[in-house]
Amino acid sequence: MKKVILLTLFSVFAFSSYAQFSVTAEVRPRFEYRNGFKTPRPETNFKAASFVEQRTRLYFDYQKEKLHLHIALQDIRMWGNHDQIYKADPALTNVYEAYATYEISPNWYVKVGRQMLSYDTQRFMGGLDWAQQARSHDAVLIRYKNDNGVKLDAAFAFNNSGFEPGFLNAYATPYGLNNYKNMQMLHLSKKYDKAYVSLIFQNDGRQIAAADTSVQYRQTYGVVANGSLSDALSLAGEFYYQGGINGEGQTVNALFANLQVTIKTKLTPIILGGDYASGTKLEDAGKDNAWNPLYGTNHKWYGFMDYFYVGNGHGQGGRTTGLIDLYLKTNFKLADKHTLAVHGHYFMSPVTLYDTRTLLPSTVEISSGLGVEIDLVYKFVVQKDFNIQVGYSHMLPQESMEAIKKYNPADATDIMGSGKNPNGLYNWAFVMLQFKPQLFSSKK
Repeated sequence: MKKVILLTLFSVFAFSSYAQFSVTAEVRPRFEYRNGFKTPRPETNFKAASFVEQRTRLYFDYQKEKLHLHIALQDIRMWGNHDQIYKADPALTNVYEAYATYEISPNWYVKVGRQMLSYDTQRFMGGLDWAQQARSHDAVLIRYKNDNGVKLDAAFAFNNSGFEPGFLNAYATPYGLNNYKNMQMLHLSKKYDKAYVSLIFQNDGRQIAAADTSVQYRQTYGVVANGSLSDALSLAGEFYYQGGINGEGQTVNALFANLQVTIKTKLTPIILGGDYASGTKLEDAGKDNAWNPLYGTNHKWYGFMDYFYVGNGHGQGGRTTGLIDLYLKTNFKLADKHTLAVHGHYFMSPVTLYDTRTLLPSTVEISSGLGVEIDLVYKFVVQKDFNIQVGYSHMLPQESMEAIKKYNPADATDIMGSGKNPNGLYNWAFVMLQFKPQLFSSKK
């Protein structure tokens, strides 16, 4: 069936007259070694893990006059996750993107279908390309842009699960997926000669539970700005506020702020910055004061060992404690086609943490310091369509890290001293090869 689809797409697109058609392939295997990745591991009966996961994609693009079609098919699999001779395939094979765009005028176009939504620094809305499966949305996007650097995007989505829901009221069908039921987003940006400013608003509607089909709405408001003060100095900042009601029916009141300074030197740029993501205190039952990045590319920002926000909770008593991240980053050009990125993070909790060696609730406060992480990534661009990346990360957690990391985040009675050693050796390494050649391109 897959072969038939591919041959049909190729035949239809390739032989259409007066059209531009291209096919691009991507093969991206990645070896990972995980030793205390995402959370401190117990010192007994738990060993480091290693595996190879591969992304394989085919991108089809068809352009004719004002119409553009884009289809991206992907296969995500673990090496050795099936027999050499098999019929049942445990891999993830799906359609990553499938959309059509139509240019209404030189200033307006509409995009309809499964698509990536990625904006600004990807703090809140990102494509999550590091994850082999990445992230995409089923949405309608309307875009306006002009020659003065102004761009306005409006996105709308409405989701259902299953096939042809049988209720007349579309909201009466329970939607139990970890996704919005409906979503509306506005993103306005303006480019200047040496600066950039954007505003974002997103309304995220979720059904509280499978048994309750009512929809609650959380709103996120954000502003992003950056600019050059001189040839050697630039500033960037972000601020977000979240309000409304979350998917558990709790009132949301959360903040996120970032300030970053980049200093260019003859050797390498130096980036100094700090993040503040608000959290919910242990004693604030029924409240949600924790910033939620929702659709952000969090691996990019909060340390490559993914201790925070990457499908991976941190907190006490079922409440997210938020995060303060002070970081220093740089990127050395070692030689032509060779670079080395170096990142350092110091993590802290913005809310009071408690000693959980007694059952919660506890009144014994502990340090807000969580730990230090060092990330190194070497990249070699072999040629235009082939690069190699090698990375190593090291986590030096403090005892408080153990207090907010649990094997079962829903277990509010989890205690410290349960086999996790905050002074243990926790590290992560990867080797990734990315091949992305264009296989075919027609000419008009």
